[in-house]
Amino acid sequence: MSKRLFDIVVAATGILLLAPALMLIGVWIKWDSPGPALYLQQRVGRHGRLFNIVKFRTMQSGKTPGPQLTVGRDSRITRAGHFLRRYKLDELPQLLNVLTGSMSLVGPRPEVPRYVACYPPELRAVVLSVSPGITDWAAIEYKDENSLLAYSSDPERTYIEQILPDKVNHYVRYVHERTFLLDLRIIFRTLAVIGR
Repeated sequence: MSKRLFDIVVAATGILLLAPALMLIGVWIKWDSPGPALYLQQRVGRHGRLFNIVKFRTMQSGKTPGPQLTVGRDSRITRAGHFLRRYKLDELPQLLNVLTGSMSLVGPRPEVPRYVACYPPELRAVVLSVSPGITDWAAIEYKDENSLLAYSSDPERTYIEQILPDKVNHYVRYVHERTFLLDLRIIFRTLAVIGR
């Protein structure tokens, strides 16, 4: 089975099976705080093409934009948002991105343009040669990234200088080693670590 066909089958099945839960989460978000249930953010996709990633909204709507990194107990995060982020439920709408082809189930996590500009030029083309994914080895390793950054006096600098280079190395490794079986390993490993 090709990677694209696998993505379509799993994403479509996931959306159908999870539809009731997705609707309940949307209602909960709107009940918990004013604003839309979904949040769109521009990310960099394959070959540098920009696209809108879809997530459940976990922050207060209409407030003055803060940093693009979420650090620790960010005051912008709603009550529902804390729960959704804890169990990665805010990522579920990205199945729509997978279905439309802007993302894959497994691949380098898509970054905002600001941070993609920090990739070493010789590695940027490698990372962007494949479709970005909902999960990968870096997403598993840094699943508590915002908690780690909470201990830094300059979270963005820590992210750019320490965390991002390691993520890029994971991305490049994935591009060079990717196989269908590796994708399955990453998916099952992701499911195993969610909620820990």
